[in-house]
Amino acid sequence: MKTAGGAAGAKRRAGERAAREVEDGFVVGLGTGSTTAYAIEAIGELVADGLEIQGIPTSYQSRQLALEVGIPLTSLDAVENVDLAIDGADQVVDDPDSPAHGALIKGGGAAHTREKLVDAAAGRFVVVADPSKLADRLERSVPLEVLPAAHSVVADRVRDLGGEPSLREAERKDGPIVTDNGNLVLDCEFGPIDDPDELASTLSSVPGVVEHGLFVDLADATYVGTDDGVEAREY
Repeated sequence: MKTAGGAAGAKRRAGERAAREVEDGFVVGLGTGSTTAYAIEAIGELVADGLEIQGIPTSYQSRQLALEVGIPLTSLDAVENVDLAIDGADQVVDDPDSPAHGALIKGGGAAHTREKLVDAAAGRFVVVADPSKLADRLERSVPLEVLPAAHSVVADRVRDLGGEPSLREAERKDGPIVTDNGNLVLDCEFGPIDDPDELASTLSSVPGVVEHGLFVDLADATYVGTDDGVEAREY
């Protein structure tokens, strides 16, 4: 496998490090995104060398890549347990003194509902990231997957909570992004989020919200690729 520098190299190193946790007989959750793609490719090489595993993809994108690299696939309802999940993040709290240390914002690829189902079911959930994803506290917009008929009602509720919602538009076609589940995505700006746990609970209680992109108390570790190696954070 070729080495690479810059952001791509950092992502590759993080993905390859996470892939080293996969053991023979594992059921592995396969997340979505550019960094996780390197992990999937590395797992595919292990499978080619004889490792026997099953993968659970969290999106059409990760499913297609897993098939391309030869990973046998299954589904969450067809297995008794998930041994390991590997996934990326849009932002990670990297302050060990913060009660939110290890909290994530996900959903940039609009796959956070399926990702959360698989990540939460896993015996161990590891995050792969490059240094640009690290922050002292979460402040990116929070994606909400919402039922199409409820998006305007949910948007009003988000405004009541002090957020600013916007319907995520498709880039190469007219109209909004539609998730793999057939729903819409609201990107909600709340500014710096001092208590992700409280906001997560509040958003979960809003009728019409299928799932939000706050992942709190779910990650067991984050592997951060750097210019010359990988830094590990265990939670």
